[in-house]
Amino acid sequence: MNAAPTAERLSLMAGLLVLMFATVPRYLAGGHDNRLTLIVIAIAVVAVVAAMNWRMLQAGERARLPRLGKRLAASLVVGLALMGLWHALFTAWISWQLLIAHGATLGLLLHALWLWWRPVSPQD
Repeated sequence: MNAAPTAERLSLMAGLLVLMFATVPRYLAGGHDNRLTLIVIAIAVVAVVAAMNWRMLQAGERARLPRLGKRLAASLVVGLALMGLWHALFTAWISWQLLIAHGATLGLLLHALWLWWRPVSPQD
């Protein structure tokens, strides 16, 4: 596997970190200590891999990261809004912990689909 690190991969890893951090309050509130331990370990592993990816990025790829970060943030906000609307219309009240976990999941999925559907060009 000789895949070169890209800004897109790093933005997806950043989104994955946000998603994993968004699940932490849910596990704290539910008293799921084993799951909490596992998610903290996973956060540490993904953070190390993301840092290694950052170090290997070329300058041109690093220059594209701010635009991808804005896309990720927009996707996360849209995901949270859509999940809030979904739960308001079709389910009984859920906890805010579950709402942010679901919203972050949908937001990361939207970001990944956005990257797949319309790849970022160097001048983007």
